[in-house]
Amino acid sequence: MQSTLTDIATAMAGPPPGRTLDVEDLAVRYGASLAVDGVTLAIEPGEVVALLGPSGCGKTTLLRVIAGFVRQASGRVRVDGAVIDHLPANQRNIGIVFQNYALFPHMTVAENVAYGLRARGMRGNEVKTRVTRALDTVQLGTFLDRLPRQLSGGQQQRVAIARALAVEPSILLLDEPFAALDRNLRLDMQIEVKRLQRTLGLTTILVTHDQDEAMSVSDRIAVMNKGKVEQFDTPVAVYDRPKTLFVNSFIGTTNLLSGKLAVREGDEVIVSLDAGALLRLPAPGDLSIGEPVLLSVRPEQLTLCSTPRPDNWRVEPGLSLPLGGQLVHEVRAGDGAVLKIVEPRRGVSSEPNRIFCGLAPDARPALFPRAT
Repeated sequence: MQSTLTDIATAMAGPPPGRTLDVEDLAVRYGASLAVDGVTLAIEPGEVVALLGPSGCGKTTLLRVIAGFVRQASGRVRVDGAVIDHLPANQRNIGIVFQNYALFPHMTVAENVAYGLRARGMRGNEVKTRVTRALDTVQLGTFLDRLPRQLSGGQQQRVAIARALAVEPSILLLDEPFAALDRNLRLDMQIEVKRLQRTLGLTTILVTHDQDEAMSVSDRIAVMNKGKVEQFDTPVAVYDRPKTLFVNSFIGTTNLLSGKLAVREGDEVIVSLDAGALLRLPAPGDLSIGEPVLLSVRPEQLTLCSTPRPDNWRVEPGLSLPLGGQLVHEVRAGDGAVLKIVEPRRGVSSEPNRIFCGLAPDARPALFPRAT
């Protein structure tokens, strides 16, 4: 791309800086079921927030409430402190980009971008000026007269983004906008949208089922499950310090080991694993001595060795698969748990004498109560 971020910022000088967006105790009912159940989010100006969760968790419904397409049963939506629930979608000044782009096939690129402006009653040179400015922003200023079928998937996505930017929105909503793109193009578009968002200062909400996308693009992630937000935090905190077992299991890959809380010593506890090891860990505040627990350890937090110790346990080696610069080992612990271990491939082999498994230095596994 030839234009610099400074050029982009100059081209889009019109929009105001990012706005605050507050979702307060929002609930949406479909019949007797709650699609969104008491969701509260406080989003800062210029922040990118990802709504992440499995299908049916309520993330798209929440986005559509903010956009004005769905009416909530209770709760409020505020932009810069002002309630917008009474406003129809076309009066909320919110831009939205859909998964399927929703471009009109019989309209040119310029006509597609102008559509939202004309729907708001804008006419004349102001429409032309905004269309040109928006298309220059997404590097498509020379494509005004082309039809959607004459564009690549990435170019069509940029037209959809330009249409959303043309109305100079206070909030930008992205509903799985990269799902239809191939992997390399998806990464390019993620980077480009992040650059645009940072340059323009737009408060942005991204709905996605792609964990990597949420982790790389967003400032904070709202992990949703069954209509509720289980954790709203930075990508690093969601991965390293999950607050619930669902968040821990949904984000990334993890190993779960059964055990019990054996001893509490000040700020630390000793966990006795069913696999046959005693681990000294920081004390959780909500677990009692003797309580069954699940220890969650990421694959990169485990290591193999050949020396038995009280804090490691015997495993039966299985497959070892090269994955780029890493080796992924699959081993079986004495209690039957199958574990995945990731180690650097340089100089690391899967020789049979490495039959003990333990925590890597500085590993901080998570502890959760275990249902009995």
